[in-house]
Parts: sequence; structure tokens; C-alpha cells
Amino acid sequence: MQDMGFSCRIPCVKLLLNNRQRQERLTWAKDKKDWTAAEWSKVMFSDESKCCISFGNQGPRVWRKRGEAQNPRCLRSSVKFPQSVMVWGAMSSAGVAPLCFLRSKVNAAVYQDVLEHFMLPAADQLYGDADFIFQQDLAPAHSAKPTSTWFKDHGIPVLNWPANSPDLNPIENLWCIVKRKMRFMPDPTMQES
Repeated sequence: MQDMGFSCRIPCVKLLLNNRQRQERLTWAKDKKDWTAAEWSKVMFSDESKCCISFGNQGPRVWRKRGEAQNPRCLRSSVKFPQSVMVWGAMSSAGVAPLCFLRSKVNAAVYQDVLEHFMLPAADQLYGDADFIFQQDLAPAHSAKPTSTWFKDHGIPVLNWPANSPDLNPIENLWCIVKRKMRFMPDPTMQES
């Protein structure tokens, strides 16, 4: 295979989009293409992410020398049911909101509690009395009627967002950094020798 020019690689991930979603994304991009840096600086981007916490000192590959296969720094821990935690976070050009660790499934009521106790104080800290626009994806808890009512009652505009578009949200880059750092944290379940 190598003689024919093939190499073993980790496959790239690509979102599976239908034609309607592609068109919505294109329309959204055309609508926002002339936004200035000042306009984007008013956006508070938010998202939830699942972080694995039960192990992690390596990614999918390691660099090692011959004879190092069993060296602990060349091993990746494996568990049947990895422990994970769901977190909510937000960021803007002014800074980041504190992480909210979600202990239950996120429904509209849970999400509104997150907005009330984490997003609002963060918005006050990051924007003060200045106007801001809140960004969220179209998860069911986010697009539920009670959540829409919550935003209207609080006078907070929500940025329209195309479906299935996590790649457009800059907070995804922040999640990658957080998860990469967590990967190199010591495994809390292993005893050090």
C-alpha cells in the first residue's frame, strides 16, 4: 500500500448537511458577510459540550521508539464506560463566562436556570450596560417556546443561527483547547506509583 502512495491516517470529520441546511448556511453567511468587528464583538457565543474525565493522557496516536510500546507515556487508558461531564460555557471578545457543570439532561427549564444563573451574570460582567446579542444553537431546549419567551421577557436579542452549524461557532475552538488540556491531566482513577 505504501508503495502505491497510501498512508494510514485519521479520517477528517465533515458535517453531513442536506440541501436545505446548505442553503440556510449560505443565506446566513451572505447576511453576515459585511458585519464589522464591532458588530461581532457584541455577540456572546454559547454552547454545551461533553468532556471525558475518566482518563486521558493521549490522543489517537503516539510517537514512540522501538521497545517503548508498554511505556506509560505511550499508553492510552481504556475504560468501558468513560466518565464524562456536560458543561455549558459562553465567550465573547470581552472574555469568557464561568463554566456551568450540568448535572442533568438539559431541557428548557434547566437551560433557563443556566441562563439566569450563569449567562446573565456573565453578560453583566462582560458587557455592563452595553447591548449584546446572544448566540445559541438550535438544540431543543434552546428553541423551545418557554426559552424564547424567557429571552423576550429579559429583552435579550438572539442571533439567528443555521441548523447543524457547530463549525460556525468560535466556541468550538475553545472546547478543543479545553479537551486537549484535559487529555494530559493525570487519570484521577489511577493510583500513582
